Amino acid sequence: MNQLLRRLVVLQPGEAPALLASFATLLCTFASYTILRPVRDALGITSGLDKIPYLFWGVFLAMLLLQPVYGWLTSRFPRSVFLPWVYGFFAANLLLFWIWFRMEDDHTWIARTYFVWTSVFSLFVVAAFWSLMADVFSREQAVRLFGFIWAGASAGGLLGPLIDRFLAVPLGAINLLPLSAGLLLLSLVFMAKVIRWQRAQQASQPQTAATRAEAGRGVGGGIFAAFAQVARSPYLLGIAVFVLFMTWVSTFLYLEQAAFVAKVFHNADERTRFFAGIDLYVQLASLLLQALLFSRLFKWLGMRAMLVAVPLIMVFGYALFALVPTFAVLIGVYSVRRVADYGITRPCRDSLFTVVSREEKYQAKSLIDTFAYRGGDALSGSLYKALTGGMGVGPSAIGWLGAGVAAVWAVLALGLGRGFQRRADSARAS
Repeated sequence: MNQLLRRLVVLQPGEAPALLASFATLLCTFASYTILRPVRDALGITSGLDKIPYLFWGVFLAMLLLQPVYGWLTSRFPRSVFLPWVYGFFAANLLLFWIWFRMEDDHTWIARTYFVWTSVFSLFVVAAFWSLMADVFSREQAVRLFGFIWAGASAGGLLGPLIDRFLAVPLGAINLLPLSAGLLLLSLVFMAKVIRWQRAQQASQPQTAATRAEAGRGVGGGIFAAFAQVARSPYLLGIAVFVLFMTWVSTFLYLEQAAFVAKVFHNADERTRFFAGIDLYVQLASLLLQALLFSRLFKWLGMRAMLVAVPLIMVFGYALFALVPTFAVLIGVYSVRRVADYGITRPCRDSLFTVVSREEKYQAKSLIDTFAYRGGDALSGSLYKALTGGMGVGPSAIGWLGAGVAAVWAVLALGLGRGFQRRADSARAS
């Protein structure tokens, strides 16, 4: 296994167990989520296409309420305690949703609640996982290993859509929820292995009693510490704005896709199968990019070029959709954006947090990955609704607007890459 891994990533002695356990944790987590995502997208249309922007605001408000709870958990408990509880909480919720769907004939309000819940779930469990990764691995290890670990997301992302594609129609999309819960619980087994590996690494290094005690307790700071951390740090604020623009670029395409799909497919099971098919090809391409190319591209090009690459791709993608606003072009551009997001943007974004404090890795990162992310969805969703509903703006105009937003995103990515490099150079000098 070591020999195989060394062909894929630049691996140092002793890193293979943690790398494989991290890969497996994310694989199970994403398999769980990607079973749910096509169901969410299909039920989002069922609940009313014009209601989706309002659902984004519902997700944002849920994040606003839950972030202080997450901040309290991270400030009071070590990760080995609160991370299993976070995953276990969401697994229990899945079983409750399954029971609720089976008890009610009218799924309109259940579908809306499920849409909000799934969006919260996807960000919190992934944000919690990457907070752990940023704590377990150093900046130098992150550059080498995070691309491969993110490949676990795409491997899980292949499994989830395959299950949906073959089972959504014969079994019914709702009956896939217990399977998703089981995969989420399985991810806890591999997460425990990652935590044990880090403890073993710390035990083998010369540490003071104070350092060992710090690793075994919560990060402190209080329930609203994350808001203060982001507000006083230009670097963290830059990452938050970067995420905000990233969501704008994504949401315009997502809502355009939903509008087209609503016209073509007329029931939730068929829509689930369609979304699962798109997910399958996206995750396969992402897996190849993450496992085979990311670490080497990062080594050749550096953080700055990698961060700015996807925004530039989306400038051209949106411009193409503006010129040729067809369903096929839309699906192609949106698929490229998702592949580039999984294969390039997300590993780079997670690497940005390897040069911040331990408290910021758990608290500020979670705030940015959840609160800022869904705030961007809500704002861009409302703007889309105002433009297409109230002002009658067509797909071509949405394309040109998206190209402009992507251009601003590219400029911000360039500055953020410079900030990362300065912090990395300062850390090496000290």
